[in-house]
Amino acid sequence: MRVILSTCANIEEAKKIARALVEEKRAACVNIVPKIFSVYEWQGELQEDEEVLLLIKALEFEPVRQRIKELHSYEVPEIVALEIKEVDGAYLRWMREVLV
Repeated sequence: MRVILSTCANIEEAKKIARALVEEKRAACVNIVPKIFSVYEWQGELQEDEEVLLLIKALEFEPVRQRIKELHSYEVPEIVALEIKEVDGAYLRWMREVLV
């Protein structure tokens, strides 16, 4: 199991990506966290933006990464996977059932 993080420019884009990932069975669940504030460097300049964070629960990284890159408006979208070492057995069984 993985939790994949990706930031989006706005709530509409976040919902579009979340729906596609779940409908296409690439992710079991996507949480949308509105109004995070990001500070980063882009093309040599300091940027400060309000963004929306996706917390994507999935079994595989590559199908999620590919779809985000297809749907995302950013030239280089954040797509970071955290491998989960422990998870509740019932939750993992549910994920496997919905992702078939």
